[in-house]
Amino acid sequence: MKKTGWLILLGCLALPASAQIKVGDNALAFNTQASLGGKSFAYSLKDSLEKGPVVVYFYPTAFGGGCSIQARAFAVNHEKFAAAGATIVGVSLDDIDRLNQFSADPEFCASKFPVASDTDGKIANAYGLKVNESTVGRKDIRGVTVNHGSIDRTTFIVGKDGKVAATIGGLKPAENVDQALKEIQKLAKQG
Repeated sequence: MKKTGWLILLGCLALPASAQIKVGDNALAFNTQASLGGKSFAYSLKDSLEKGPVVVYFYPTAFGGGCSIQARAFAVNHEKFAAAGATIVGVSLDDIDRLNQFSADPEFCASKFPVASDTDGKIANAYGLKVNESTVGRKDIRGVTVNHGSIDRTTFIVGKDGKVAATIGGLKPAENVDQALKEIQKLAKQG
């Protein structure tokens, strides 16, 4: 990693957990393992930003009730995001094996966009999101025990310049996706 990349990473990791990244702030250009279509790969936000804006959405867990609705809504609307020049990446505390299943499932991500693994919560924390450990042990919609905490459903629209153009939180899963699409389309019009 280049020296400037490390400085950006270290600067973001030094943020207090309560200091959520705001509009106009630089987004953490993270690298992590992700899955697309059931296959893991090395994901780089910096590389994705070279193609255009990125919707970085944090969600509690793969196969969670609301998380499944949100993933399906992103998959169904994937072409609309692409038409506005944007890509999508979901981020959760799930390990890559769980994400491989979720990303390939035709009912949810449907191999339309990658989902990234943040098992230690460092990416979420760098974005100012807290990990809630009280949710460890809950069951997902398949009845499988979830062995990690959760992150609040929060979406960051990151412009091609690496700055946060919008943040979206406190909405129901499908409404979160609708608002993300509106923000991306607004960003595309600004050119």
